[in-house]
Amino acid sequence: MALEVTAIRNDKKGRSRPEMNVTPLVDVVLVLLIIFMVLTPLLSEMFWIHVPQKQSEVKGEESAESDDETPPLVVTVNQRGQIQINRDVYSDSSFPERLRRMLVASGERNIYFDAHDQVPFDRAMAVMDLARKSGAAHIAVVTEKIQ
Repeated sequence: MALEVTAIRNDKKGRSRPEMNVTPLVDVVLVLLIIFMVLTPLLSEMFWIHVPQKQSEVKGEESAESDDETPPLVVTVNQRGQIQINRDVYSDSSFPERLRRMLVASGERNIYFDAHDQVPFDRAMAVMDLARKSGAAHIAVVTEKIQ
């Protein structure tokens, strides 16, 4: 990409005067503008993941656990594709209302999500979407077996 300089003869004074051709520069700038306009909306779609703390950091903190603390809500998709909330099986139609009631009763909007290894990805995502629509603000995906 070089700027072309052409000499134009100026007849009045007998001297030539250089004139810059900016057409290639304008072409490149327009192409870059179009590329950035296409890429900008794609940059705003993000999926935030909160990584749990290391075990050594958790031991260093003091946690005040009380006996009247409710157990966490665990939403599971079993190998047959059924939805479970803390081991109770619910249908797709009754799951959102039941989860909404459990979230209101617990006073928290956090749930843990677990899916069997054989469950298709689209089924797991559909259940996570149902949980989000039911009022779950934070969905923690379980990576190890719950004990």
